[in-house]
Amino acid sequence: MAQHMSNRKGFTLVELMIVVAIIGILAAIAIPNFLNFRLKAKTSEAKSNLGAVRSTEVAYFAEWNWYVGGQAPVPVADRSGNAQKVAWNAPAMYRFSILGFAPEGNVYFSYSLDGATDSYDANGFTGHAIGDLDGDGQTSDFMVTNYLTEISKSGAPY
Repeated sequence: MAQHMSNRKGFTLVELMIVVAIIGILAAIAIPNFLNFRLKAKTSEAKSNLGAVRSTEVAYFAEWNWYVGGQAPVPVADRSGNAQKVAWNAPAMYRFSILGFAPEGNVYFSYSLDGATDSYDANGFTGHAIGDLDGDGQTSDFMVTNYLTEISKSGAPY
């Protein structure tokens, strides 16, 4: 009997099925967490770019005594259902060009500036980053102003 056990090579079918079941359970837990983590990481684009917009607006105000506003959402007017990155076409983003703001590469969010109708305002500005990262038709709106240093968020979870 001892000789028979020492010649045994490989795994039984039950052992292999247990390993496959364990791997399946781990994958069922890990994959959704990874996808949520990936969506949350994409929101860092909005926070980083809005921080840059705020910095450039404050610097512009220090020099010219007004804020730049009146920029419709660019590079895409409506982000609902559009989860793809879009190229930032610098010449078309003329209000942001005045500030010297241009994100590197393609962007997941569209950016806009609220302000006076003549596009300049001495009272303040509000910058928005609007995106639909999961393509479900519900957009998230990140917002920064000249008087709040924290970026606030409304809308969808991502």
